[in-house]
Amino acid sequence: MTQAELAYEHFTHRLAVETDADDVGSALQDGTADFVLIDARSPAAYAAAHLPGAVSLPHRGLTRETLDALPDGPIVVYCWGPGCNAATKAGAKIAALGREVKEMIGGFEYYVREGYPVEGEQAARHHKDQTGLVTLPGETTAGCDSISRAAARARVR
Repeated sequence: MTQAELAYEHFTHRLAVETDADDVGSALQDGTADFVLIDARSPAAYAAAHLPGAVSLPHRGLTRETLDALPDGPIVVYCWGPGCNAATKAGAKIAALGREVKEMIGGFEYYVREGYPVEGEQAARHHKDQTGLVTLPGETTAGCDSISRAAARARVR
């Protein structure tokens, strides 16, 4: 196998199990979200602020019964951000129990930094990144992704 073939295999496998904050936020905003959204953080973190429509299901509490109580269809799971692996742990458990799952890379942190709304007791304290690090000045979406919204929705699935 050539290095290019190996790289292609690696990246396509990652895309099969990952989505990003912009893809999820766009789907939530335009009403095309066809997935169950799970917040794998603690109940306190969820109560403070969470993505709209997310279900609080910390990874330690994931069981066959808790998954069976969720609607059918694909699942997208998230945690705090790149420094947290609760979504990875939850994704592994969900997949082991036979459900289709993707991890939202960047987590809650990058969802907020890209300017998408959140809900919860402390939602008002979370604001879009103003440094230009995530969204460049004058742009409305993350500078890392300029694909169409239709293509973004396909990537969430």
